[in-house]
Amino acid sequence: MTTVVGVDPGLADTGIGMVRGSPKRIDTFSYAHIRTTRQTPLPERLHSIFSELVRILDRERPDLMVVEDVFSLETYPKSGITLGKVAGAVLLAGCQRRVPVMEIPVREVKKTLTGNGKATKDQLERAVRHFVKAVAPIRPYHASDAVALAVIGLLRSSHIKRSPGSDRLS
Repeated sequence: MTTVVGVDPGLADTGIGMVRGSPKRIDTFSYAHIRTTRQTPLPERLHSIFSELVRILDRERPDLMVVEDVFSLETYPKSGITLGKVAGAVLLAGCQRRVPVMEIPVREVKKTLTGNGKATKDQLERAVRHFVKAVAPIRPYHASDAVALAVIGLLRSSHIKRSPGSDRLS
């Protein structure tokens, strides 16, 4: 059985999603989000995201972590820079815990799960619910986006080289 953690980086809300199973069947899933407040200084917010993610990685011991690739809009470059800092903390957590990391652009996730690279958050959430066989909506959207990333990682996990003599991905 393969365990994949998906992470949708965000300074205010970082979504975390986890799936266990095989590329042909998802056995279990879970999700959460890490929330930080505007009143907290940026370094402390990054530390909070990093520390909570490390705690999750230590507890779940995933075979793979899939992170939404960061993008920046020309009209909001400062937001893109800040998001890059959050993604850096997320990537560092995975590296520090020796979890293989894959980055995937959000349009690729949307295209794979919905057939439309420009799908809305609601359309993606419904597709994710279908894949994990959930009845209730997965909220907040950062969490459903993170589950989507984990699902993609699980679907692709058969293409990732495994270490000899181990059931862990390398």
